[in-house]
Amino acid sequence: MSGGPADTRRAVAQGTFDLIHPGHVHYLREAAAMADELHVIVARSSNVSHKADPVLPARQRRDVVDAVDAVDEAHLGDESDIFVPIERIDPDVIVLGYDQHHDESALAAALADRGIDCEIDRAGPREPKYDDELLSTGKIVDRILERRG
Repeated sequence: MSGGPADTRRAVAQGTFDLIHPGHVHYLREAAAMADELHVIVARSSNVSHKADPVLPARQRRDVVDAVDAVDEAHLGDESDIFVPIERIDPDVIVLGYDQHHDESALAAALADRGIDCEIDRAGPREPKYDDELLSTGKIVDRILERRG
């Protein structure tokens, strides 16, 4: 595989995107700036194993991501094989979030094993713009529990 049509550079961003916050929007905007089209793969709840279970259902998270202006199309991840949507989208670049847990060399090897020829890049961090701005779903949940729990 070699990416999208010759005149269209296609990027993929991926994540859980639970309770969208300014850090997510920053990541999606940076990913969109690396290509002509941005496709976003929203993880199925059953595939989220590195942090707390998402609060929102996968379809709702996908719909909210799809509403972000920087996103051309949001997709649900495959329940059994995370590479299925990447094969279907055929990206030129996969853009990881600055703090995502992925091992870039292991990801590159897995992509090569599947015949997926694309770059891997990483978005930069976004610092809070004011003292009480929350850039983490976990911190948003903690604040909700603190104030309303």
